[in-house]
Amino acid sequence: MATTRDYYDILGVPRGAGDAEIKRAFRKLAQQWHPDVNTDPSAQERFKEINEAYQVLSDPQQRRAYDMFGQAGVGGGGAEGFGPFGGFQGFGDLFDAFFGGAAGTQARRARPPAGSDLRYDLRITFEESIRGAEKEIEFSALDRCATCSGTGAEPGSASTRCPQCNGQGEIRQVRSTMLGQMVNVTVCPRCRGEGSVVETPCHDCRGEGRIQRKRKLRVVIPPGIDEGHQMRLTGEGEAGPRGGPAGNLYVAVHVEPHPALRRDATELFYDLPLSITQAALGARVRVPTAEGEEEVEIKAGTQPGAEIRLRGKGVPHLRRPGVRGDLHILVEVQVPTRLSKRQRELLEALAAESGERPAPKSGGILDKVKDAIS
Repeated sequence: MATTRDYYDILGVPRGAGDAEIKRAFRKLAQQWHPDVNTDPSAQERFKEINEAYQVLSDPQQRRAYDMFGQAGVGGGGAEGFGPFGGFQGFGDLFDAFFGGAAGTQARRARPPAGSDLRYDLRITFEESIRGAEKEIEFSALDRCATCSGTGAEPGSASTRCPQCNGQGEIRQVRSTMLGQMVNVTVCPRCRGEGSVVETPCHDCRGEGRIQRKRKLRVVIPPGIDEGHQMRLTGEGEAGPRGGPAGNLYVAVHVEPHPALRRDATELFYDLPLSITQAALGARVRVPTAEGEEEVEIKAGTQPGAEIRLRGKGVPHLRRPGVRGDLHILVEVQVPTRLSKRQRELLEALAAESGERPAPKSGGILDKVKDAIS
């Protein structure tokens, strides 16, 4: 089939395009229009047209002839004298054009899988979350076998080339189609894509390359860490099978709540109960902080809902060393619900001095009867 369209237009490249640009355009169009993946009735003819244009423009001599004389310079059609895929000698060459030939085959060989990630739940006190700490944790995990160093092979023996895939790590199955030979590539089931097999498995790990054992690690808890934060320890998870890389260990931190303080990011809050006289006359009281109790002065005339801020007494910033939040003391004036006789007399005297009229004291049942009939 010889097309009458311009080869450059078919590939969508300018006449001055370089070899790499032409190859990229061909790959993209071939993947889009290959009849095995495109069900459009015109896909077969379109694919042949794309292939014909590429064969001419990818060959320096044919391209020079085409640029000078058009299709007449290449014998009236770039497809003459080519195999089922033009200048390619079968699907293997076309596959190599997409994935880089022999180098691509090596790159596709599967690597040993990585080990699983692990999670460890660590509980710390409120004080440890503020000042930081160092903890030793213990957990069970699949670790690299010391006998075979993770290879899975018995010491003194070695792995050999997989006989099923001949060390390629993949199996190619060829089938014929109307466009030529098509190849289906799958991971080798015997070597699992590694290209080699262990003939004599390690007696300790049975060829797995790892063994379940307990591990101990020292974990540094940074100051300012909060509930729900996770620390990732790279490479401290389970070892990968057959020498594969280790996964990660994620330490999930859980902080015990403080009995009196509340935390919001780097800020701490405390509700301070005060009596009427403490709020009116002033006082010195002790309040809890992250480091223990501290004495605070309450000024005379402090109002309910007032806030006293202690700078730098909050939580250290997790990612900004030297920066720390504040402790917010929220005043709650408590009104007594029951008064002694003396307390009432003093408050009534205070009300009289202030020109206030307190509510009348409720009497007994006889007073209520008198009020009803009067």
